[in-house]
Amino acid sequence: MLKTFSIKHGRDFSTELAKARQVAEFAICTHSRTSKDVKHIGLPSAIANQVLRKYGRNRTIKVVRHVQLTVPGQGVRYEQEKKELYISCLKLRLDVSHLPDFEKVNQVEVDKEYAHVTVTVNEPPPHTVERWIGIDLNSTGHIAVVGNPSIGKVQKYGKEAPHIHRKYSKMRRHLYLHGHPRVAKKKIKRKENNKIKDINHKISRAIVDEAAQQGCGIKMEKLSDIRTTAATSKSSRPSLHSWSFSQLQTMIEYKAKLLGLPVAFVDPAFTSQQCSRCGLLGTRNGKDFMCSCGHVDHADANASFNIALRPSLEESDGRSHQDRDWCKGRIDAPQEATS
Repeated sequence: MLKTFSIKHGRDFSTELAKARQVAEFAICTHSRTSKDVKHIGLPSAIANQVLRKYGRNRTIKVVRHVQLTVPGQGVRYEQEKKELYISCLKLRLDVSHLPDFEKVNQVEVDKEYAHVTVTVNEPPPHTVERWIGIDLNSTGHIAVVGNPSIGKVQKYGKEAPHIHRKYSKMRRHLYLHGHPRVAKKKIKRKENNKIKDINHKISRAIVDEAAQQGCGIKMEKLSDIRTTAATSKSSRPSLHSWSFSQLQTMIEYKAKLLGLPVAFVDPAFTSQQCSRCGLLGTRNGKDFMCSCGHVDHADANASFNIALRPSLEESDGRSHQDRDWCKGRIDAPQEATS
């Protein structure tokens, strides 16, 4: 697994970054790929080659907006005793004692403040588990509801995320109306993305730690086509299109794999409408769920239990959820509840 860690380097690389920009602009104009052509600029050849490779090959790039000092793994030496990386062409040492054990360094990208170190991390083999937790992701309310049907425990995370989306959406609309579209599109959107990314990091860490403590695997819905298939009202479209479910799922998946926890994906059909106790289709009204069997629950909690109980898509052999045994001990397909 490739992982990138950002480390503050505490050095002034403004001169080297300016030279890298000159090399990038030269590559765009000439499409050169050899460092001999830019030797006069004075950038170390190891870095110049990486810049030329990026900007010289890609003919769609017309303007250099953000350039970094990219050093390939061959130009980085790992000193195991000191737990340091030494980049000889920049005379830069980086303390990596806080990083997890890694197999090799793939590359290092240096900008004004940070060195972004990409390494190959060894994944432990996944544990064999008998219990699973299900994660129901939402664009409104709590963005993640986690249910463990084996003990009946439910945890909710990220209630503040929809409020952040609405707040910054109003700010962008205000700036657009007052003639500041560039600020609205870039600066405000970047702030929003950073806040949501931080929330997703904290939520994913809490979920994975909880799963590890309970000795459970993690199941999530396969939501790849949700934006095009979901039937939504006009008022709920902004929340759907600003929903960062993919980022949160990716964070949960890689953090779980680093701990050896298995992660599986299930068919999302009817997870919010199916009764997690009897298997019939109940009635959902907003966040309330009710079934004719007498089961009443929070709709998202009920969905998280259903997700945990369903077999993964790998186990289902590509069949629809109505054609397979998708709850332990139950072989009937979901039906409409009758009064």
